[in-house]
Amino acid sequence: MRPNFALLYTIHRSLSKLLVAALTNLARSNRFAQSAGLTSTGSPSSVWAKPPRPGVCPSRAPRFGIFLLLYFCIAAHALAQENLPPSFETKIAAGVQALKSGDLNSAEQVFTDALRQGIKHPLLYHNLGVIAQLRSKHPEAVTRFRQALALQPNYGPSRLLLGSSLLALRKNAEAVRELKRAVALLPEEPQAHLQLAKAYKVSDNWIAAVQEYQKLVQLAPQEPEYSYQLGTAWAKLSGWSYGQLTGINPDSARVHQALGQEYVIQEKYDLAIAAYRQAARSDPTLPEIHLAMALIWLELKKFDDALGEVQLELKLVPESKAALDARARIEAAIAASTP
Repeated sequence: MRPNFALLYTIHRSLSKLLVAALTNLARSNRFAQSAGLTSTGSPSSVWAKPPRPGVCPSRAPRFGIFLLLYFCIAAHALAQENLPPSFETKIAAGVQALKSGDLNSAEQVFTDALRQGIKHPLLYHNLGVIAQLRSKHPEAVTRFRQALALQPNYGPSRLLLGSSLLALRKNAEAVRELKRAVALLPEEPQAHLQLAKAYKVSDNWIAAVQEYQKLVQLAPQEPEYSYQLGTAWAKLSGWSYGQLTGINPDSARVHQALGQEYVIQEKYDLAIAAYRQAARSDPTLPEIHLAMALIWLELKKFDDALGEVQLELKLVPESKAALDARARIEAAIAASTP
């Protein structure tokens, strides 16, 4: 099915406006938020760590801290119906503490010893998957997370980490599938949406990526990094939509109009006027073209040119409120500039 040309143009135009708004807002704030501390919020005896605070961006934390913020997004009650044997709870808790402190060898020893003694529990497989992932052994991590999910299919953290390992292995379609399930299981967890957005990005699915970043911004509006990522995704989607328009008909009026809008964003007004004129030549009956040029000439204080363009716009759409308002502004500017 060929892409809908009018829809693609609408997407491109809307995204251009959103991108301007996003970049303006970001310019007023610090792009990066203060990183969270890496101390555990869980009690010393807990075998599961608490979730990180919503909205925390780990992008500047030390490498191991990045992993901790991602991997311990686990609720303490997650596996209540499958409790560990009391005799193993203390040992497993010690293994988790070793993992959180970065002692991977000791943690791995605790969990593998439990498996050898016949304890088949999703927590053991999950944490062994965490260790494998921290060591960048993603094939092993995938195996471990799938073992955990075989015992607890609806356990969101294992789905999340399985998806991130698949993403690291460039198994993008599988990663998207698992991360979508993780988002369904952990709808309030920012890291689930962040990883899914990354999976969509590497799959060149920019519409879906934008949607995930929008959800992230809704979950953590105080986190400027998410707003920044949303802005860059909008820019990519805008570029994609323009590419689609060009592929359908590179000399269409809408393509030249979209190019003119991009030049306006960049404040390259001479190039914008040239693009709009080409659009008008390609389709003399297309509304909004002459209005766009009129507004540029008004901005540049070339009032006669502005008035001429807005009159051409009103010939095409006599009832256009935007054109009538523009004419009133131009006429007021002319009056104000007359000695």
